Amino acid sequence: MSPATWTILISSLATGTIITMSSHHWLLAWVGLEINTLAIMPIIAKQHHPRATEATTKYFLIQAATAATILFASTLNAWTTGQWTITQLQNQQAVILFTLAIAMKLGLVPVHFWFPEVMQGSTLTTALIISTWQKLAPLSIIYMTTNLNFDMLIILSLLSTMVGGFLGLNQTQTRKIMAYSSIAHMGWLVMALTSNLNITTLTLVFYLVMTTTMFTTLLTSTAKSITDLGLAWPNSPTMLTMTMMTLLSLAGLPPLSGFAPKWLILMEMTKMNLMTLSTTMALSTLPSLYFYLRLAYLTIMTNPPTPTTTQHKWRYKPKFQKMTPQLIITTTMLLPIMPLVKNFIQ
Repeated sequence: MSPATWTILISSLATGTIITMSSHHWLLAWVGLEINTLAIMPIIAKQHHPRATEATTKYFLIQAATAATILFASTLNAWTTGQWTITQLQNQQAVILFTLAIAMKLGLVPVHFWFPEVMQGSTLTTALIISTWQKLAPLSIIYMTTNLNFDMLIILSLLSTMVGGFLGLNQTQTRKIMAYSSIAHMGWLVMALTSNLNITTLTLVFYLVMTTTMFTTLLTSTAKSITDLGLAWPNSPTMLTMTMMTLLSLAGLPPLSGFAPKWLILMEMTKMNLMTLSTTMALSTLPSLYFYLRLAYLTIMTNPPTPTTTQHKWRYKPKFQKMTPQLIITTTMLLPIMPLVKNFIQ
């Protein structure tokens, strides 16, 4: 793909998201989502491989359906209330349709089936874009809406955290594991959305940083499966050690940074007297913790077999990203400043 084509696609991708984030009219938000979808499709399909073509087709069909549902919900709301402003979503049928459409765009359970398949059919770089940048536009719309059905959001978030953890247990491909990890994290994000928008923003920032760090280390080690990750130790022992710390941070273990958003969300739920729900959410992280620990174990605690036919990866110098050390530090060492952050966001 030529540099000019890349420039147009990346610019369109950024422009679509910015249009959606800065608009207060439903039609402008819909236009931004459509520009965003049309820009990402050639990036997914650039491999010229049947899996990439299949992933592109699935992504297009899902995104077209969700955009049409959002447009229908906004039209229904405008028909009954006379308002095209995003903040004036009041019709209950429109609220339910809009919530389902956003859930499908974010890959929430039970409308998540497209997300792991599209991630698996993409390159690691494209999967990073799909799991991070592509979440910003739909989240910005749901930030601006009011009168949402909170019972529906709680059910979606609880299902996402549980199913995302259980379905990731039997996966061997790193992109699918990261897809189910993203589904579980989106469940926590939506749960935060029902209680505190400031904590939701903090959770989103932590999710973006941790996911970007994990994909960056996977790109450096070229690990597309857990077998590749187990053979990547000769590349850079230091980077693989920090990869293990990143995985544990994604799992939400203290004293790493990933513990902070879950801690704040559970604290807000406790203040709202949602004891049973908070306990269930905390227990739903255990399946996710299992497959993160399995990856961490394969990353640093096992030595791969080294017969004479083994490919010597240490002969090839890996391409390190310049931002990887800063991302790893942010992913693992921010917990001590959480009291300051919590006082700041209140």
